[in-house]
Amino acid sequence: PTMLWLQNEASVLGAAIVGSFICADGGKYHNRLVFMRPDGRFEVYDKKHLFSLAGEQEHFAPGKKRVTVEWMGWRICPLICYDLRFPAWSRNSPGSFVSGLEPLYDLLIYVANWPSRRAHHWRSLLTARAIENQAFVAGANIVGTDGTGLEYEGDSAVIDFGGAPYFQISGREDVLTAELSLDNLQQYRRQLPFLQDADVFQLC
Repeated sequence: PTMLWLQNEASVLGAAIVGSFICADGGKYHNRLVFMRPDGRFEVYDKKHLFSLAGEQEHFAPGKKRVTVEWMGWRICPLICYDLRFPAWSRNSPGSFVSGLEPLYDLLIYVANWPSRRAHHWRSLLTARAIENQAFVAGANIVGTDGTGLEYEGDSAVIDFGGAPYFQISGREDVLTAELSLDNLQQYRRQLPFLQDADVFQLC
């Protein structure tokens, strides 16, 4: 039902939709993100970093690979919640800039259940991921109180490649639109080619 709903909404809106849900697959449960296109084609990403503080590893299987999605000329890296704390996983590098390869993505998207008590971490890490990867970052977080009494301020935001916020939504539900410029991003990378000096390493 979730996939059918995503397909229908994407088709009606003529837009790609991103979100995650609990998915049973091969006898295991995953926190699975879906990037749904309006024509019904989609990619999935399974959350890599399980939140041990809440015992997620007891119920979910971790994802094993990162995903880069191409959409309307953009390269997009979708990630989930706790992944935000681990910069190596979101590192914007093909492994070696010496060979002249381009960065892997232009936009990071995080969907999250990030509580108010750590809202400063959420806001700070979104900004850090944008600056260090020279990429736009969009973070969508829930707002309100969940069934366990945890409170969420939301603080959903879109941040540019230099760490400057386009907007932030705090303490309320809302829908806002941001227009991002791929030309401005590419110009910024040419002017400040910091990524080419990044350390080369591979995750095991």
